Amino acid sequence: MKKIIKYVMIDILRNKIMLAYTVFLLLISLSIFNLEDNSAKGLLSLLNIILIVVPLVSILFSAIYVYNSAEFLELLASQPLKRRTLWLSIFSGVAGSLALAFFVGAGIPILLYEATPTGFIMLGCGILLSVIFVSVAMLATVKIRDKAKGIGVAILLWLYFSLLFDGLVMFLLFQFADYPLDKAMVGVSLLNPIDLSRILILLKMDISAMMGYTGAIFKNYFGTSSGLLLSGMVLLLWIVMPLWLSVRKFNRKDL
Repeated sequence: MKKIIKYVMIDILRNKIMLAYTVFLLLISLSIFNLEDNSAKGLLSLLNIILIVVPLVSILFSAIYVYNSAEFLELLASQPLKRRTLWLSIFSGVAGSLALAFFVGAGIPILLYEATPTGFIMLGCGILLSVIFVSVAMLATVKIRDKAKGIGVAILLWLYFSLLFDGLVMFLLFQFADYPLDKAMVGVSLLNPIDLSRILILLKMDISAMMGYTGAIFKNYFGTSSGLLLSGMVLLLWIVMPLWLSVRKFNRKDL
């Protein structure tokens, strides 16, 4: 298992796209922190980039890598290796590489300019989002054999979590504006790891006052230590559940 993880990580870290992704994050992060007179404002500017670019690159790169490694997977599957071990090794290698790329590209500037609890929360959310969308991509690729269709589904999933989910929530809020849905929105936010990460970071920045009554509701639930722990557990669950489903599917899949 360790040999497979090492091979996958070395293969990915030498990839030009991964190097470009790391350099892009590094340049953007350093530029934002140097342009802003306040490093806290820099974090806020960096937030939208992390919540959009990181999930997109993670899900798209992971899907393409798994499809391009189909022959390699077939070769390893013919060896006396458990399929579960093989699939988890590929996941660990891809997730570890993307998490490392994010840490070098955005994490180091955050630690240099804003080594505060807010900075650590943003760093943790960025790493978790990288791993979450690798897990989602692995589930999509194992369920869909066709490469073009699988990559299309990966892009649609990113669009759903990044854009469409918020649109659906706003639509429901307008449709049921006469009903008290503020507390229900807390539960709905758990269904989207990007939204949950955004809420955690904004609450840590103490911008919840600008969000009105809803912000106060979120602060009551997520602003406490137990709320932060619950949020972390939900984000971890977003990693475990798609990965568990993909392992089950890969064990039964006819290669």
